[in-house]
Amino acid sequence: MPVIAVPALDGVPGHQLTGPGVSFGTAVRHHPHIAYEVRYCAGPGFRATGSPAPFRLDTPWGLEGLADADTVLLPGHDGFRAEPPPGVVDALRAAAGRGSRIGAIGTGTFTLAATGLLDGRRAATGRRYAAELAERHPRVEVDPEGSVMDAAPFFSAAGVLGGVDLCLRLITLDHGEAVAVETERQVFLQLHEPAEPAEPATPVAAAVGTAARGGSRLGPTIRWMEAHLDRPLTVHDLADHAGLTVRGLTRRFRTETGLPPLQYLLRARVQRAQRLLERGDEPVERIAARTGLGTPANLRHHFLHHTGTSPRTYRTAFRSLVSTLTWADGRTGEGHPAEAPWADGADPAGSDVRRRTSGRPETNGRTDS
Repeated sequence: MPVIAVPALDGVPGHQLTGPGVSFGTAVRHHPHIAYEVRYCAGPGFRATGSPAPFRLDTPWGLEGLADADTVLLPGHDGFRAEPPPGVVDALRAAAGRGSRIGAIGTGTFTLAATGLLDGRRAATGRRYAAELAERHPRVEVDPEGSVMDAAPFFSAAGVLGGVDLCLRLITLDHGEAVAVETERQVFLQLHEPAEPAEPATPVAAAVGTAARGGSRLGPTIRWMEAHLDRPLTVHDLADHAGLTVRGLTRRFRTETGLPPLQYLLRARVQRAQRLLERGDEPVERIAARTGLGTPANLRHHFLHHTGTSPRTYRTAFRSLVSTLTWADGRTGEGHPAEAPWADGADPAGSDVRRRTSGRPETNGRTDS
């Protein structure tokens, strides 16, 4: 089982500490074939997380917990401008020497840069700290936007949503985009359980999208189907595209996805409707047409059956939760106001947070780096 070690240094922002557990735990919970162990490791001198709501951490692991980790994720912490606590630099260099992936979140990039491992590589931190990081570590090429930087085996990103995006990037590398997309949805929605428990969503979430990968013999047909969801597709249309009989197509769909073709098609349409609800303001009538579900009543019926909620409630819940996550109440562990996801000094009313949140809806908010 892959081990994700998260070193907790004193004053770590709580959301950066818990973000990896939420992200990787959600991937495991909604995809039975996936396994991760998220291991929290208290660093030297750790007392509690930072404000505005500090909490203590009870863990059997210290820095020795990094010794067999496949991935190390280093959040920010108080005193990030000072020399890293004793043993931290050696532990990170040893992990890199073993071939472990190392990611830094927010001001954790300062600590990772102090090891020299980022010299000559691109890296990111919170946007208001980018210039300072570049000045302190001139051999590091600092991205001013705070986007997820993939300089494998080293990764870095800004805080809050950037940290979640970094985790999703690692999940994508491990298990593909379909798993990461579904994990992202579940992390940001956390809606109530489906109204039809006899037909759980977990296997379906894993199945829809999986067969479109390159190794699947159904891949070309699945991609063609997903590009034409607005059309009234039949099982004969799918069989003709795949060059199979209807019986042969059905057998292959069940083998590769666990679903018959038309059931897979329906689930793909519902998932497309979810994405359109999340990322835009189109009316339900338009979404019903674009997904091939026809009428708003038909969309509502299938959406409720497969997600346990209505399209309107789904969209409202998504916007509300993203808005909550992009506002950090109070002040950071450094005593500064929380950083906004737009550029310093930019007008929030004109900001485009969609660029910062990997396709999530525009939401004006403040984040902590």
